[in-house]
This record gives sequence, structure tokens and C-alpha cells, in this order.
Amino acid sequence: MNKMAANLAASETTETIDALITPALLLDRGRLERNIQRLAERAKKLGVVLRPHMKTAKSIDAARYAFPREPGPITVSTIAEAEYFADHGFRDITYAVGLSPASARRAMELCRRTGADVKLLLDTVEQADVLADARQTTGMTPSVFIELDCDDHRGGLKPDDPGFPDVASRVVAAGAKLVGVLAHAGESYGLNTPDALVRAAENERSATARAAEILRAHGHACPIVSVGSTPTAHFAQNLEGVTELRAGVYMFFDLVQHGVGVCNRDDIAISVLATVIGSKPEKGWVLVDAGWMALSRDRGTANQQIDQGYGVVCDEKGRVLEDVIVVQASQEHGILAIRAGSGKSMPDLPLGSRVRILPNHACAMAAQHDFYTVVNGDSPRIEARWERMRGW
Repeated sequence: MNKMAANLAASETTETIDALITPALLLDRGRLERNIQRLAERAKKLGVVLRPHMKTAKSIDAARYAFPREPGPITVSTIAEAEYFADHGFRDITYAVGLSPASARRAMELCRRTGADVKLLLDTVEQADVLADARQTTGMTPSVFIELDCDDHRGGLKPDDPGFPDVASRVVAAGAKLVGVLAHAGESYGLNTPDALVRAAENERSATARAAEILRAHGHACPIVSVGSTPTAHFAQNLEGVTELRAGVYMFFDLVQHGVGVCNRDDIAISVLATVIGSKPEKGWVLVDAGWMALSRDRGTANQQIDQGYGVVCDEKGRVLEDVIVVQASQEHGILAIRAGSGKSMPDLPLGSRVRILPNHACAMAAQHDFYTVVNGDSPRIEARWERMRGW
């Protein structure tokens, strides 16, 4: 029995979700497996290494579904994540957030303690100069990516920025190992047609491959050419010149990804189970015990073609209640109602009945909770409880 199966067997319970105190975070194991397999097959077809981003799952149990045999390459967004996964045997880790002096030293201390290779990310000569201190303080040689800006989304250097080769030279001068370039096509989250997503993926690929060639022309090795966002990972047609693909929210998906066109609603693997605690029939409201403390404040669908409020509402078995959304959320209260403009009627949801609420942003919803209650499909049986790590 592998570690994943052993963990599941050890955690099996005869309890059902009826016994849960709400709000509770549910994870559908079948959907998780299907989502992971889908992108793994795409990466294999495209001829690249898949480096899953663990910022969404933050769970060793979920990670073992992506790596059922042995730990593989992962991406993290906090040093605490790097420490957590390194302590569970992961050794090839990319910290995909721009480094600070403190994070560089902490990452190198982790490398010294565990033998992990934690790759850092930077885009300035000032950050490159920090590497010399981290190396001297810890005795470890940092591995470093230069971050690229392929679509004006966030940080990073444009491939044709005249300062780009200078940053590479300063990395080497600091005694660090330049391992490659890394880009994230974050603007793809604002798209919603297949053609636009294909173009975004090609722009990400071409910009990153071009940057790698520029580094090589200046005498620098560039063994890793890393791209990825969940939308572009699923719509890339060609990854020539790229060596690895990153994505994170694909394990769970969410309503933002559904609005972009990457997934169906029945691909979304997490939800919050909530209980009906009251109603305002004159307003068409039903009140539940899940507010923004359980669902998060994320309103990522507000700028999409369909505004999903604070989440789409399903019945207790996970079947979508058409046009029922969480229209308002205070700290511990959610208000369910029919979306504006719909001709549908509010379903009968008496006091004490249960609903599941799908997330706008899976990362944000999951971050509100300490563990996943694992279920499978519409079965009420609880299969396991998986703890999540938190913090920085």
C-alpha cells in the first residue's frame, strides 16, 4: 500500500457530513483526482515537466495525489510552505515570489537543514546582491530564477529590458547559480474565449523562450524555462523552448476559472457546507451560517460576464441550485438569493437544511480553514480529514 492509500485507510471513518459542525470545508476526492490527471496528461503530451503549485492545496495528502509514488518538483508561494513540504520529503522546490533578504537566508537555512534545493526568484540587481550575504551566512549556494513579465501583470523584467542581462551577471557575481527564467501569464485570468487563451499561452511561451535565448547569447546557462498559469496551462498548443509547466488552482478549480472557460462547474472540487439558520421571505432571502470568514471576501467573478456573488449554491449532495448565489456575506452570515434578472424561484430551504457553496477563488476559500473534510461525489460519507498548513 502506498503512502497515499495508507493515509486514507488510517483516516477512514463511518461518519457522514450530517454530523459536521458547519461551516465546513469539503473536498471531493474524485474531482481532485480527475483534475490532477487532466493536466498531467496535457503536460506529458506537450513534452514538459509539470511542477504543481501547492499554494492552493497546502496539504501533503493532496500533494500525494499529484505524486503517488515519490515526491516530485513543486512550486510554493511562502517559505513556510517550502519548509512544510521539505519536511515531508520534497526536495525540488521553487519559491515563486520575489525574494527579500530575510526570505533568502531562511530558504538557504532550509536547504542546509534538509538537503532540499529551494530555487529563488528575483528581477533586480539589488535582489541579486542579497544572494552574496545569504551564501556567506549559510554556506549554501542559492539557485535562482529571473522573473519575467510577459503580459504587464505583476513583477518581472521584459525579455528586451536592457537591464535583463545585468541582473543575470549580478546573480553569477554573487556566487549564486542561475538556473533559468520564469513567467506567469496572470492576465489570462481576465480572458474568456478559447482563442484569446491560446494567444495568451503562446505569448507566454514565446516571451519566455526568447528571454532564455538572450541569456544564452550572453554566456549564461539557462537549463530551466518555466511558464504557467492555470488558464494558459490548459490552452497551450505548443511549448517549444519551454522545459516546465506550473499551475496550482487546477487541482480544485473555482468559479473564476469557470468564468474564464477552463473548467465546468462539476470540476470544482471544494465547497463549504453550510446550514440554513433563517429566512426573510419578504426579501427573497435565506440565511446560512457561512459568511466571509468561511467563504472569503474574494469577489473575483464580479468583473466577469456572470457575477457569482460570494459563491454558487448547491444542495447537500453538490447539485447546483440554478441561479441561487450568496448575494451578501458578513462575518458569520451569508445571504442566499436568486441572482438579479433571473426568472427562477427560490427553492425550499427550511431551517436546518444544508447547502454547499462553490468558491469564487479556491485558494482564498481554502485559506479560511484548517483542514479538508474529504468526500466523494454525492455520497455523504466522510472518507478522511486532511490537515492544511497555514502561515508564512
